[in-house]
Amino acid sequence: MFDFRFAATVSIVALACSYPADLAAQGDSADAVVDANAAPADGTILVTGRRAYRGDFDPLETPAADQVIGEELLRDANALDLSQALDLSASVARQNNFGGLWNAFSVRGFQGDINLPSGFLVNGFNAGRGFGGPRDMSGIEAVEVLKGPRSALYGRGEPGGTVNLITKRPQFDTSGYVQFQGGSFDFYRGDIDLQTTVGDTVGIRIAGFYEDAGSFRQTVETERFGIYPSITARLDEGTSVTYELEYTEQHIPFDRGVVFAPGFGFSPRRTYTGEPGDGPIETKVLGHQFELQHQFSSDWSILAGVGFRETSLTGNATENNFGGRQTYFIDGQTISRFFRFRDFESDYFVARAELAGQFDTGALRHKLIIGADYDRFDNDQLILRFRSGSIGGRDIADLDPAEFLLIDAYDPIYGQYPTPQPGPNTDRNEVLEGIGIYLQDQIEITDRLQIRIGGRYDDFEQELTNLRATPASTTLTNDDRFSPQVDAVYQVDDGFSLYASYGEGFRQQTGSDFQGNQFAPNITESFEIGMKANLGAYFDNLQGFVTITAFEVEQSNILVNDDRPEATAAGFFSIDAGEARSRGIEFDASLAFASGFNAFLSYAYTDAEFTTSNPDADFGALIEAGDPLINSPDHQLSLLVSQDFSVADRPVSIGGRMLHVGERLGFTGFDFVLPAYTIFGLFGEVEIAEGFVIRGDIENLFDETYYTNSYADVWVQPGAPTTARISARFAF
Repeated sequence: MFDFRFAATVSIVALACSYPADLAAQGDSADAVVDANAAPADGTILVTGRRAYRGDFDPLETPAADQVIGEELLRDANALDLSQALDLSASVARQNNFGGLWNAFSVRGFQGDINLPSGFLVNGFNAGRGFGGPRDMSGIEAVEVLKGPRSALYGRGEPGGTVNLITKRPQFDTSGYVQFQGGSFDFYRGDIDLQTTVGDTVGIRIAGFYEDAGSFRQTVETERFGIYPSITARLDEGTSVTYELEYTEQHIPFDRGVVFAPGFGFSPRRTYTGEPGDGPIETKVLGHQFELQHQFSSDWSILAGVGFRETSLTGNATENNFGGRQTYFIDGQTISRFFRFRDFESDYFVARAELAGQFDTGALRHKLIIGADYDRFDNDQLILRFRSGSIGGRDIADLDPAEFLLIDAYDPIYGQYPTPQPGPNTDRNEVLEGIGIYLQDQIEITDRLQIRIGGRYDDFEQELTNLRATPASTTLTNDDRFSPQVDAVYQVDDGFSLYASYGEGFRQQTGSDFQGNQFAPNITESFEIGMKANLGAYFDNLQGFVTITAFEVEQSNILVNDDRPEATAAGFFSIDAGEARSRGIEFDASLAFASGFNAFLSYAYTDAEFTTSNPDADFGALIEAGDPLINSPDHQLSLLVSQDFSVADRPVSIGGRMLHVGERLGFTGFDFVLPAYTIFGLFGEVEIAEGFVIRGDIENLFDETYYTNSYADVWVQPGAPTTARISARFAF
């Protein structure tokens, strides 16, 4: 079997030894105003200033297979939320989205805690933590998919990679747009993005949206609102400060999806199995970011910032029952349910400072990043629950319908039962706190060969308070971790480079074992080799970028069920004893022809599996070595093509999209599998007057019945049937 660890090690050594060390170093680079590594896949350039943790590197000299999905590509895909945006990257797969209330995804087969939202960053600030609902794309300039563990710079993060959102900041001009959309299932939405200046030194920008939408799921209606103002002030020629506000409020019915039973199949995708009378779940976000950038010279700059984000999630939910409590497994028609009330709140604070610059030591050129950060995440969770006992072999006719909250999957009658009175289930407060220092040095050995070395030291602690206990009990634990990285990149010519990379990552884990001790951090090791090509260096009529990567990621300290006698005697607890591995190949390409034809393609083959046998942390089912990871397809492909032309001197664009997701495990420790699916979409737009564009979209063109993700066979999220939308946009 091919050993990626050996290949990566050999590649790094070979690249380091492949060129004589006495050649002259490369000359000074331009001021770090445009971050070339942030160039979106659609070819536009973002003028955003230097961003934290990234430095000033061209894509060809970056030893990683990063993707940047720019605003034009997001618009072509009509991606309105983060999950739709990440569908463009084949390296990212959808995971359990908690009834539609948060973003959950895996990168290269690995996700974080299946019971929490996936972590992501906003301008380098951790923003995925918390309970603010799914992230909307309003106010977002680009989405970065930073593959592989990044703990050597970013610190605590998700195991397979990091997603970073780049917000829309003032660009010191007066411009903007207003857009309205309407479509199938009573979908209505308005967006704004407006900016102006105050004098020559202050820029102001405000983005926002309002959405009122029905759904193909009967009775399901959502209402969302968000506003994202920002202001940038240039204090002098080399100094600027930026403040950004995030406020989002969403009202979303809790929707656990459909149920599957062998012999009966899936329950109807149209039937909502919750209770409209429960009302929607209400989520809120209030966030602040403040950044200071100062350019000492063309070679040295400093970036400092603070961020604070409050989130909340509150409401009732009627949910599909599991296993021995689920009547659908008996007759394929009647679904049994239980009831929960949730009240979640979180506060997140982060502060950071980073110095970046370049200097020479003899013939060697160094690009250095050194910094420190501090963060504190305060997480309060209260859950009350009403749940029936086991069916215990009884006939459905003998069950108390109100106890099991029974509903007909094919002819649902809502509001049959009074709202149950739930009892205690979870009541806890958890505080995760950490401080880290990091350093990265990318050394230009020659004008073609660069070596990157770096590392980060983190000291973190957890304070967990069980408020259900009498009296309340608190445990305080701490840990530390060093995360190294080493990379090499060899630029063959002006348009082609080879790279090899090794890195380690870690993620703090919430909760505690049966003795009240904090779990060890989830540890990731990643090995990667790849090649990159800037096609514009070889063709006059083609601009584009291609990346091919082979990778292996190993993960340890995965939470599994603790089946030791002393643990089972205390209840149902977890232990950090699981291990898994992911191997694969990725191909990403973005092409823009002089003829107006554009293509974006992302393909990933991912073989993600457990490498040890353990009982599952949530249900105790046996996971055997070789079992696949949940919701991780072997093959995933995303394709978007468009053709730009003119009719009567008016710009016109037409295009199509395709998404293929392979077969995936749908329930850890069980044989339930989600079927593969392929869906297509069409779009077209025409500028009928200067700045006024009419656009149409059709999604799931052939009305494919498909399922995007699941937590178990009773919580499966169905995809939408054929959906049409039309929009009008006025830009100035």
